Amino acid sequence: MEARLKALMLCGLGGDGRAHTELLSAMTGYLRAYFARRLGRDAADLEDLVQETLLAIHTKRETFDRAQPFTSWAYSIARYKLIDLYRRRRIRRTEPIESAESLFATEDTEEGAVRMDLDRLLSDLPQRQRALLEDVKLRGLTNAEAASRAGMTETAVKVAIHRSLKVLARKVRNED
Repeated sequence: MEARLKALMLCGLGGDGRAHTELLSAMTGYLRAYFARRLGRDAADLEDLVQETLLAIHTKRETFDRAQPFTSWAYSIARYKLIDLYRRRRIRRTEPIESAESLFATEDTEEGAVRMDLDRLLSDLPQRQRALLEDVKLRGLTNAEAASRAGMTETAVKVAIHRSLKVLARKVRNED
């Protein structure tokens, strides 16, 4: 996830408007879940916080240090927006400093169910194929990065992923 989001941020900083739009769209779900865990799903301020944070990511994007992780930078902005809300509402509450993963951890029951289905589906694949598929299709690594991690050629990774996807498609068709 870090690799994908950071790549989108860097492309956006380079002038790619589509990448920047995709980044903000991806962040919307993470932010909504993060704020909902702290305020409750029906909180009136939830959507306002999401929009304020997205706006801050957009307007402050030039302050992003390209050498640092994107997720930590985005988490800091979200946390400060939440603290600002507490101050405006005169709520005396502290927000612990957590790792950036807390922004990207989801408690969305629908997403949890999807993840369980995906894990069940992938469990039938051999470990190496599963790892390659997760690296490229879920974590956003390039084929070259996945090949390097697995000690394979890029072509071998492409073939393995293609074959894995065919197996999974066949399995899904048979389950329906």
